[in-house]
Amino acid sequence: MFNALLATKDNDQHTVAVTQIDEGALADSGVLIKVDYSTINYKDALAVTATAPIIRKYPLVPGIDLAGTIEESDDPDWQVGDRVVVNGWGMGEGHSGGLAQYARVPASFLVKLPPNLSSRHAMAIGTAGYTAALCVDALEAQGVTPDHGEILVTGASGGVGSVAVALLAARGFSVAASTGKPDAADYLKNLGATSIIDRHTLSEAGKPLQAEQWAGVVDAVGGNTLANACAQTRYGGVVTACGLAESAALPATVMPFILRGVILRGVDSVMAPSGPRLAAWARLARDMDLERLETMITEIGLSDVSEVAPDVLAGKVTGRLLVDVNR
Repeated sequence: MFNALLATKDNDQHTVAVTQIDEGALADSGVLIKVDYSTINYKDALAVTATAPIIRKYPLVPGIDLAGTIEESDDPDWQVGDRVVVNGWGMGEGHSGGLAQYARVPASFLVKLPPNLSSRHAMAIGTAGYTAALCVDALEAQGVTPDHGEILVTGASGGVGSVAVALLAARGFSVAASTGKPDAADYLKNLGATSIIDRHTLSEAGKPLQAEQWAGVVDAVGGNTLANACAQTRYGGVVTACGLAESAALPATVMPFILRGVILRGVDSVMAPSGPRLAAWARLARDMDLERLETMITEIGLSDVSEVAPDVLAGKVTGRLLVDVNR
């Protein structure tokens, strides 16, 4: 028996509580992982609070990511004792996830943990940071370099934004960090931001084409913010879109794309194939300053998850929520 945060539904009543389960509650086959840490991403908060129908079957252990050590393997490529990280692949949606002391997942879900990252580091980064790395990879793949100009990061004090600021700064980019938290300015500058923008300057409806400012954008919020970011991007610039914390709507026109050649590049972290996934974790291992990472972390236990999830949705959490599943 081991501890897990278990989501159940009875007469359409969604309940989440820490409870004891056994391995029989996990998948019938796959690699058994002793979990060290998980984390609370925006999607996890939606699942735990049932604000959106993230969980597709009950009972289920939420948690879209985990880091830990293999205890049993049914795949010759993975050995007992291997340190691994898992992100996405429907974990925490249709497949029990990382908010438990053990998880069993298909071998195809696994990424070997880079040698210089501990399980704690990996989940301090988590899916949010991995998504940020995919966005930075996408900007550079489209040819965006530091000499092209400033990069805008929206939702900068959140999980994706915080890691994006740090990764971009490590690559020599000038970073404009948009946040709704005035008291987060010092935090963001310590991560490497060169300027701070009040998010309200971007979250109101704007003109379809505005003064050119950004060589690239990492957007985690959607809505008017994404539309304005596109309208402000320089000729030939690249906007990466990876979230909808503000809105799933995109109230934009085609004008930035057909008059300035702006590229809008969607970034999916859930079903990303092995190549981009491994490249993102390699970037994180290479470029993520672990001292800066420590400044992002608020550590909690399994029993705290239900209490803090609404704060994540309300934008009250700065940085990353790390879950020690063994406390």
